[in-house]
Amino acid sequence: MTTISPPPLPQQAFTDPELAWQYIRDIYDRNTGFIRDQLFAMQRGVVPQGRVRAFYPEVQVRSTSYGKTESTLPYGYLHTPGIYRTTVTAPDLFKRYFQEQFTVILRNHGNAIEVSESDMPIPLHFALKSTEKLDGEAINALGIPLRDIFDVPDLHDTDDEIANGTMVPPAGGPYPLATFTAPRVDYSLHRLSHYTGTEAGHFQNFVIFTNYAFYIDEFCRVAKEHMSTGHTHYDSFIEPGNFITHNQRHGGGSAGERTTRSPQMPAYHLTAGRGRGITMVNIGVGPSNAKTITDHIAVLRPHAWIMLGHCAGLRNSQELGDYVLAHAYVREDHVLDADLPLTVPVPALAEVQVALEQAVQEITKLEGIETKRIMRTGTVATFDNRNWELRDQKEIIQRLSQSRAVALDMESATIAANGFRFRVPYGTLLCVSDKPLHGELKLPGMASDFYRTQVSRHLLIGLRAMEILRDQPAERLHSRKLRSFAEVAFQ
Repeated sequence: MTTISPPPLPQQAFTDPELAWQYIRDIYDRNTGFIRDQLFAMQRGVVPQGRVRAFYPEVQVRSTSYGKTESTLPYGYLHTPGIYRTTVTAPDLFKRYFQEQFTVILRNHGNAIEVSESDMPIPLHFALKSTEKLDGEAINALGIPLRDIFDVPDLHDTDDEIANGTMVPPAGGPYPLATFTAPRVDYSLHRLSHYTGTEAGHFQNFVIFTNYAFYIDEFCRVAKEHMSTGHTHYDSFIEPGNFITHNQRHGGGSAGERTTRSPQMPAYHLTAGRGRGITMVNIGVGPSNAKTITDHIAVLRPHAWIMLGHCAGLRNSQELGDYVLAHAYVREDHVLDADLPLTVPVPALAEVQVALEQAVQEITKLEGIETKRIMRTGTVATFDNRNWELRDQKEIIQRLSQSRAVALDMESATIAANGFRFRVPYGTLLCVSDKPLHGELKLPGMASDFYRTQVSRHLLIGLRAMEILRDQPAERLHSRKLRSFAEVAFQ
């Protein structure tokens, strides 16, 4: 079958990150536009006389030396002489990210950023804009399967070999330049909109996950208060359906409509310039949801994510409402066993731990040893069986005791392990809501004043922790603990 493609564009080399990004956008816009034009022609009954194909942009850099760089950043380093390459997508969404990565690589290694068309076809699904609607009846009436004419997503192009460290490039390259290929990024961008009810462009660099709707209610209350009082840092608040409330400082008002049906994992965004706001996602219950959403948010390269939620306290000395700051994880969630072996430790990250502890002290007004009255630092066990209590408990309790676990939940280890896997700084602060080993359950109407106070503070602690992390320099937050031997150069 004849292939119908736009004329090939030449490779160009750039030492200006802005110009490199501009050429990426030129290639991407032209090629996705070409695919869309052919599809819209089919709506009018004009069938392409061949296979329509256009390609993703590609970025390439070269290293000729083993020389070390003076950079204090844990990224932007080409580990071996050779060629490094990646396909890229969504240049408008990732403009700041691309320019920052190009700047660091050029500073560390010189040479140039080479931009060209790749040999990776853009699937039809990923060429369409989210706002574009098709006349499906007109296309179906032609009786021609779209996959006979257009490229469709290929799972071979969307795996996580690079992130998992299982990809073995040939000697001399091309080595991977980024953790995710363009089709893998596009796959997640489309899933994010489906799962969260908001566009990927609204996500901020600091993300809080929760398994409890109360925290979302509190987040919405705080965010709307910031908008009505003209908060000096945050610009807008965005809810599912892409409903935007603008800061009074910018004139106030709102735009769009709230969704009439709650998405599976609704996301809310307190936005700020350069993505330095906070996103909160209600992931619901279970490690499967935790893996699903972090698999997709990871392609946005957030600066940090943390888990705020409820847990079972495992020590009799704990009170309902006590906090647990995770410094280790027992992974019995199993959803990541094939991607990250259980033999791989998931370390606590000092920068995140310090920020969470500092936030607890600031919000509760407790210091030093007094903080230990309401917060324990210890191991959190994450299970995939919500009703583990209904099994023979002898062996389970023995395992939990041997691990020195102080709390049990269903999401935290999954979120931390995926943060480790995708090089996203992570942390966990949980609130004890029951003590099943000790017969202490929270009954309706029986919550103590202490418990209610602690739950109300919990969200504020999470927000404050993110603000502390936001104000840290990048070289401190993006820890070298998350980098492998032969690491990609892009953060």
